Amino acid sequence: MSASDRDKVLACWLGKAIGGTLGMPWEGFDGPNDLEFYSPMPSGMVSNDDLDFQVLWACVLDEMGDDVRVDRHVFVQAWDERVAFPWAEYGVCKRNIANGLKPPMTGSFDNWWTEGMGAAIRSELWACLAPGDPDRAAAYAYEDACVDHAGDGIWAEQFLARLESAAFVETDLSTVLDIAVAGLPEESRVLQAVNDTRRWWAESDHDGQGDWRVVRQSILDAYYVPDFSHVVMNMGFTVLGLLAGRGDFGRSICIATNCGQDTDCTAATVGSVLGIMNPACIDERWLAPIGMDLVVDARIKNITPPKTLEGFTDLVLTLRERLRGSEMPKPVTIKQSTADLGVCTQVGFYSNRGIPIFINTNWMPITAGDASPPSAPENTVDRVWPGQWNVMSASDFADDLMWMRVPFALPGKQAVRVCFGSTADTRLWLDGKYVFGREAGGRMLPSPHLAPINTWCDVVLDAGEHELVVVLRRPRDVGNQAGEVEWCLDLGDGETMQWLVGVLERA
Repeated sequence: MSASDRDKVLACWLGKAIGGTLGMPWEGFDGPNDLEFYSPMPSGMVSNDDLDFQVLWACVLDEMGDDVRVDRHVFVQAWDERVAFPWAEYGVCKRNIANGLKPPMTGSFDNWWTEGMGAAIRSELWACLAPGDPDRAAAYAYEDACVDHAGDGIWAEQFLARLESAAFVETDLSTVLDIAVAGLPEESRVLQAVNDTRRWWAESDHDGQGDWRVVRQSILDAYYVPDFSHVVMNMGFTVLGLLAGRGDFGRSICIATNCGQDTDCTAATVGSVLGIMNPACIDERWLAPIGMDLVVDARIKNITPPKTLEGFTDLVLTLRERLRGSEMPKPVTIKQSTADLGVCTQVGFYSNRGIPIFINTNWMPITAGDASPPSAPENTVDRVWPGQWNVMSASDFADDLMWMRVPFALPGKQAVRVCFGSTADTRLWLDGKYVFGREAGGRMLPSPHLAPINTWCDVVLDAGEHELVVVLRRPRDVGNQAGEVEWCLDLGDGETMQWLVGVLERA
């Protein structure tokens, strides 16, 4: 094994750690930002799930000894036993595992976050294990991503794994990008965003004076969604950082961060790609503030990770040798019935004229703590929803308002975060008392740790039976577009923010 190959792998992790540390304080900010260096200045590497998961996967694979294989079932067991992150798709994945699902159903079922960045950020390990072999790197990436994502959430990780694998053997960025997109299906919006970003940058830079801010705005105009971690727009920012940075490490990771949104992830990916392509591009001034120590979040459990990035590099290279000649994994689709995971409720409809909850688009002044939710309509029936996240059209409403009762039971007294996110006018009562409501048009971020204002409350509830009563207002058709409502109910542990399992009545 050549020294230069080890240098590329080490530089991959150095670039990942530097970019993640730079971008972490700016995660979720809209931008544009104006960074030229760390701000604030770090006193060491910042732990980041971008790298945490890859350390976990490497340690888990290492434990397999001579029988090492990249396998979704290995990863799903590690999720269950060793991952305590409650965030977004991670939390949904853990809930789906607890409910008995297997991958890829753990990633695709009842998951609002299928197109989050959580898998794309885990791509470098597969490239390092399959350098110069983009197809194998993408196959490895599928085994990883299908555990908690679907669609573009998987394709984004495969795109980056192919890109980084090609970067081990190619020196031209355009060639590397061509190899990466060759593995994406035509329907992929990641493919569209990458192609658009490349075209917009070429148009902006026709005279060598390209302006990344102009291209950033084009990406937002075409692909913006209110979830800062959405993979499509962030893939655009990642590619823009690589293109506009022109191979300059510091400039590239700063542009990715300055684009805003999921900044730690985009900067970390840009840093790793450039590290693989040219290890010498990482200036010492970027490394000095964070050092070589490997920092892993304490919520990654039951492993003993290497102490340094150099030690992690050696572990990855050892795994590569042990995987050499192994069979490439195949993306076999396993179908499981989810009928028994339906949520049991009672649903009825009535006219807004007789129920003074909403007047036009304004709220009636209901104070938190008021009792007596609207009584059940006479037409109330039992209804089983396919999951906790649902989408309804205006035609699904039999009248102005939908009344819904959701029973649940707790095994013991505990702190609970009650969340009900919706894009509709919403009111919610818990055990007969009003707790929150919101107007239509608000953001949907259905995760206990990230729920927007007016979509959650923290309470301590006794053991036994409880009930939610929710009233949703029928959406209005706008122009030629039929009105549509999304809603998601999640009950989270008030301390860990993990989704509670086994508390809702199931079909």
